[in-house]
Formats: sequence, C-alpha cells, structure tokens
Amino acid sequence: MEPKRGDGDHHADDAEKWVYDSSVDHKGNVALRARTGVWKASLFIIAIEFSERLSYFGIATSLIIYLTKVIHQDLKTAAKSVNYWAGVTTLMPLFGGFIADAYLGRFWTIFVSSIVYLLGLILLTMSWYVPSFKACDIGEVCQEPRKVHEVIFFLAIYLVSIGTGGHKPSLESFGADQFDDDHNEERKKKLSFFNWWNFGLCSGLLLGVTVVIYVQEHFSWGAGDIILTAVMATSMLIFIIGRSLYRYRVPTGSPLTPLLQVLVAAIAKRNLSCPTNPDHELYEVPNNSQKSQCRLLCHTEKLKFLDKAAILEGKETSAEKQSPWRLATVTKVEEMKLILNMIPIWIATLPFGVTVSQAATFFIKQGTTLDRKVGNFLIPPASVYALAAIGMIISVTMYEKILVPVLRKATGNERGIKILQRIGIGMFFSIVTMVVAALVERKRLGVVEKNPVQGSLSMSVFWLAPQFLIVGFGDGFTLVGLQEYFYDQVPDSMRSLGIAFYLSVMGAGNFLSSLLITIVDHMSEKTGQNWFGKDINSSRLDYFYWLLAAVSTVNLFFYVFLARRYSYKNVQRTVAVADCYDGDGAGSSVV
Repeated sequence: MEPKRGDGDHHADDAEKWVYDSSVDHKGNVALRARTGVWKASLFIIAIEFSERLSYFGIATSLIIYLTKVIHQDLKTAAKSVNYWAGVTTLMPLFGGFIADAYLGRFWTIFVSSIVYLLGLILLTMSWYVPSFKACDIGEVCQEPRKVHEVIFFLAIYLVSIGTGGHKPSLESFGADQFDDDHNEERKKKLSFFNWWNFGLCSGLLLGVTVVIYVQEHFSWGAGDIILTAVMATSMLIFIIGRSLYRYRVPTGSPLTPLLQVLVAAIAKRNLSCPTNPDHELYEVPNNSQKSQCRLLCHTEKLKFLDKAAILEGKETSAEKQSPWRLATVTKVEEMKLILNMIPIWIATLPFGVTVSQAATFFIKQGTTLDRKVGNFLIPPASVYALAAIGMIISVTMYEKILVPVLRKATGNERGIKILQRIGIGMFFSIVTMVVAALVERKRLGVVEKNPVQGSLSMSVFWLAPQFLIVGFGDGFTLVGLQEYFYDQVPDSMRSLGIAFYLSVMGAGNFLSSLLITIVDHMSEKTGQNWFGKDINSSRLDYFYWLLAAVSTVNLFFYVFLARRYSYKNVQRTVAVADCYDGDGAGSSVV
C-alpha cells in the first residue's frame, strides 16, 4: 500500500521502499525507490546531455569562423558577436530555471525548451538550403551576405539560446534529483553524479568539435546542421522514453516570494533586539509537520538582522495564524542567508568566466593561422577545441577514481575536499592557461614578423595544445565544482535556479569579456598600438592574455579570502533549532 505524503510515522523499512524527499513518480504518487531514480534514470538523462552538448558545441566552436568567413565580420566584431550570443545563452537559464522551479516543473520545462531548440536548428538548416535564405547564390563570389540570411541565421542561433535556457538548468538539476539526499547509499552515488555528468558533457563536446566540425569544414555548413537537427530530435525521443523511470518534484510556486517575505518581516521587526537564545525565541515548523516539505536548516550567527523575521513576539497569537510577511521560519531565514552569502562567491568567479570564454573565440581564431596538416589530413580549426574536452575528461576521471578515494581517507570528507577548494584549484589552472597562451601567441607573432608573406603557417597548430589541455583540466575542477556548489547550497526549492546561477557565471563572463575588449581596444588605440586589429596578425592578443592573467591572479587572492570565511549549508539532524552540525561542503547534504 502506498503511503500518504506528509505522514510522519513511516518506519525505516518504509524509507527503504519509498522515497520521502518530496519526489513523486510520473503518475504523481510517492516514488518507489526500486523502480525510479538513481543511475537507471540519471544515465538516461546524461545520455540526453551528451546529445544536446554535441549540438550546442557543433554551433558554438565554429561560430567565430562562420561569422568571419560567411558573414564577413572583422575579428573584433566577430569576437563580440560570439561573446554576446554565448552570454545570452548562459544567462537565459536564470529565466528557464525560475520557470522550472516555480511553475512548469523540470520535466515539462525540458520538453518545451527542447522543441524551441529543435526549431532553431531547423531554421539554421533552412538558412543554408532554402534558396531565398542563402547567403549568396550558387557560384557567386560572396563579398557580403544577403541581409535576410543574417536575420535568419541570428534568429536561429538565438532560438537555440532560448532553448538552452530552459534545457540546461532543468536537465542537470533533474538528473541530480534522481538521488535521495536522505538515503546514505544514494547520497554517495550523488557525489559522483556531477563528475559523470561532465564526462558525458565532454564526450558530446568532443564528438561535436570533431565529427560535426569536420563535416562543416569538408562538406558544407548545411550538412553539419542536418546532423545537429537529427541528434536533437533523437535526444527528445530518448527523453520521452525514460519518462516512467524518473523522479519528479512538484513546483511549489515562486521560490523568490519566501525570500522577499523574510526581508519584509525582518524590516517590520527592525526595532526588536536580536535573540540571545535562538532555540527558544525563533520560530520553526517541526520536521514531521505536513508543512515541512523541505529539509530544515540550522540557525547560523551570520547576518543576524534577518533573524528578526523569525522572532516569536510575546503578544502574537498562534504562529500558524501569522502572516508569512510578518513571521518567517528559521529555515526560510537561513535560505535567505544562503543566497546573500553566494553573491560574493559568484562575483569572485566572474574572472574565471572571462578567461574560459577566450577558448571559444581567440584560441580558435589562432588555430586558423597555423599549420593544421597531419599527413594529408587537414584539421578543422574549431576541432582543436577537442583538446579542452580531453583535458576535462582526464581531470574528472582522475579526480573521481584517484584523488577522491585518497582524499576521503586523508580528510574524512565525503567529497575528498571542500567544494570551494575544488573551484579554487581550477581557477589557478585558468591563470596558468593565460600565461601559456600569452607565451605561445608571442612566439606566433615572432614567426609572422620573420615571414610576413607566409605568416605563421610554418608553426604547428599543436603549439596550442598546452593551453587547451590546461583550460580543460582546470574546468574539471572549477566547472564541476560550480555545478555542485550552486546546486547543493541553494534552497531545496531553487535547484534549477541554482544550476542557472552556475551558468550565469559563464554568461556574465562572456559579456565582461566583450566589455573588456571594447575598453582595451579604445585605450590601446590611443597609445598607437591597437591590441585588436582587423585580423589576428595585426593584433596583440599576447598583451590581452597577460592582462587576464594579472586580473585573475589578484582575484584568486580575493576568492581565497572569501572561501576561508564561507559557511556551508547546514541541515538539522532533529527538530530543535540549535541541534546543528558544522557544514564543510561535504556533509551539507546529510540529514
């Protein structure tokens, strides 16, 4: 017999049979542990991520080449166009994540956004094959594409951005939802989920920047678009087939409303003194209450002003009758603190987003000027990005199979090291990437100076291998760490938005990169040595890379300062407000 949701008297045997973390099955009933979730469902979802990332990177990594060769934009304009598109693509998940958490739920958000994504890919294919949409007529020397082609092309790729906005945060959080944090075995499996998620992501990326890019380079852009469209359609079918295996979370309305209620209640009680005994003076819903659908959080000593929102005043009537705009629970107050504590960390990771954005723009454009022949085979310039995926696969595999088991024994931490430590290690590698990139670019420009006619064609494209491998290796630490951090540390009702916060680091990084290019271009032009010329040989990208390395180094010290003082999310063991344990980024999911 299926238990009723909200029952507080279920025993350990029931907990082994049913999932009591607010999950339901596809029929809306409490999820049966043996038939739903964990790897049998999440591997389905990882396979979909593999397909979607193949499609995305098949567009993203060759976009700057398309813009310069087909649309005929200069290097600076093309780099800005790529950064704007990538920025929108990675900021749109903030909207998609909100819709998923508040209204549609993750499954239906993924389904609807996949349709939009597919429409964008179909339109992209039409821009190459429909005669009136083509850049130029067949056989015509194309100096400038038709305006209609530009409109259709940009409309198509921005439809892909909108589709990614719903697909990306919902799919990743939906995959993580397949593991129960309250179950010891499932929680341990969940610690590996983000590592294997990124393994699938990188495998899709690797195929996208090799096979798809090869087809674009040696056959046509349209043939590559057909492959991307077919892959996306297939991924939708796979997603629907696995419907009965998934665990679902019912949307609970806007996750932002409770946060606003905490602020309003705290301001309304601003004249009250901060409580000296939180265990007795602050209001909390008992853990076994039907109102308690999420895990309860421990009271912390930071941002004490917000505690006033949970003060039980002597003259108040029953707490249950109080307006949520006047009285908040400790958990809601702590959720507000979590969001506020994340803001400095988010800001401190933005320079990392700026450095990573160079790999999809200037790094690839450098590859077009180098010798890409391996025997009789000509490597497409965008395919060099595959080295970043290889670096990340190596990093994730080493971390999961070697470092984590060793570090678990040494530190006693389930994750091996704290989440913010993992992120910081990757940020260090991003600095090394910029230093190596600056040295390689200086050498390339030296070759161009010696032979202006041939340029740098005598220099092998594999000179770029170290910077791509290092950036990928660092991504295995920082990107995976950011995913874990923003998924785990946000309130339980905001986990799609949590993944969107992680993606917004990359999106804001792309916009900041465009802004930095504009500022540096304006300032360097005044000195007579323009860092961004009409083409890459007349530019000084090595100076730009040194600038990014310097900024990232200073920022790393700021990040370490914040990370050492950060308080992780703590979940209550019992009903008592004060019965807490110190979170360290590993045990924060333990209840």
